[in-house]
Amino acid sequence: MGLFNDLSANVLKSRVGITGAGILLCLVLVSAFTIIFIPLDTYKQWNNPSSWTLFPKSALPSWVNIFLAKKIPEHQILDNTSTTVQTGDNARKIMQSFETDYAFDYFPSDFIYQYTAKYQGTPVLEFDVTRPDGMTLHLLSYSLPNLKSRTVFSDKVFSTNESIRKNILLASDRFAFSIVSMPVEEVVFSKTDAHEVLKGKYTFVAKISTTDAQSIMDDSKLIIGGKVFGLIGTDEQRRDLAIGLLWGTPLALFIGITVSVVSVVSGLVYGVFAGYKGGKTDESMMRFNDIIYALPALPFLIILAVTISNSIFLMIGFLMIFGWVGIAKVSRSMALQIKNRQFVEASKAMGQKSSKIIFKHIIPQIMPYALASIAISVPAAITTEAGLSFLGLGDPSFPTWGQILHDASKHGAVTRGLWWWVIPPGIMITITGLAFVFVGNSLDTFRIKR
Repeated sequence: MGLFNDLSANVLKSRVGITGAGILLCLVLVSAFTIIFIPLDTYKQWNNPSSWTLFPKSALPSWVNIFLAKKIPEHQILDNTSTTVQTGDNARKIMQSFETDYAFDYFPSDFIYQYTAKYQGTPVLEFDVTRPDGMTLHLLSYSLPNLKSRTVFSDKVFSTNESIRKNILLASDRFAFSIVSMPVEEVVFSKTDAHEVLKGKYTFVAKISTTDAQSIMDDSKLIIGGKVFGLIGTDEQRRDLAIGLLWGTPLALFIGITVSVVSVVSGLVYGVFAGYKGGKTDESMMRFNDIIYALPALPFLIILAVTISNSIFLMIGFLMIFGWVGIAKVSRSMALQIKNRQFVEASKAMGQKSSKIIFKHIIPQIMPYALASIAISVPAAITTEAGLSFLGLGDPSFPTWGQILHDASKHGAVTRGLWWWVIPPGIMITITGLAFVFVGNSLDTFRIKR
């Protein structure tokens, strides 16, 4: 507890340390929020295209509308606001309604009704919309497939459905202009006297009429297509980038801290032991260190990813293998100086074991360097993973920031102007690196009290 208090006081003595600690605290809170409140399946399904079909493709962040005079349609996924069941003699009607207050200056790109029903027989599905001007348009009426036993049936009804277009054309006399060549969604959301957006409350109602008294409707949604969505928008695969960015935070901290702590601790113990023992032990240990140090880490990691596996855990293991050698060299040179001090000589004279001298007297003197090295080594591990992922050699099953940037590069996000796909992960990598560098720099003057 005393060591923690000393560390905290040392970090908070400088503005740089306070800034780094503040950023780091925010990253930890974001990680905790992500793990607690965002379902684990969202990142497990990151590379499953069927999990993102309800989302728009390459949509802008929704907050861009704040800065625009004309508002871009927001992609809306509406759940039914009410369900009504009417029963009679050998008849059952289930009605679900979806409401939206459309306040945008452009027409939606489409609308999709997705539903799941459990029934038997041949029920009839009807779909209507009541507009802000009070007009009700009948969009669809058709029979569902005949099921001989009660079975779950799921389907989607698109605004491009030919039956919807035919029903819309039957209402052409209600409009003061030709709607023959207009998309269905534009007709539904258009004024009657001009081809302009009609703003206000729209109520879509879906009805299923059946003779099955036990039929039910479940998991129904209405998607009104738009070009802005979420906090950070979506990518080419329709994935919500906010989810990828949030899950990338605990993953980045896990990678960086795990690699850094294990590498620094291993290198510290290895180097101190070599320096304290001296002689042939020191010579042989340092030659092995030089061999590992001379090996090119990045080419080895690339070969590993291509030939063996691109698992993120295997990558972490190899980063640990190559990360300790530099720490070992510095800690050895520091141990060579410390082992000749009087308190170490006194411990030897008292007959204390080498292991006790190393862990009780020498390593505590090197702890300030070790703590600073841990903090400064975290960004290196994070950027190495991001670099490998950017090259397409990372683990695609995890939504890391590097993997997001790789996907952005693959689909030409920069040349297409999809800045929301590139800038946020880049900012997160930079901020995380700066946080640990600031904390590491603030520990330069830290000293263990003896």
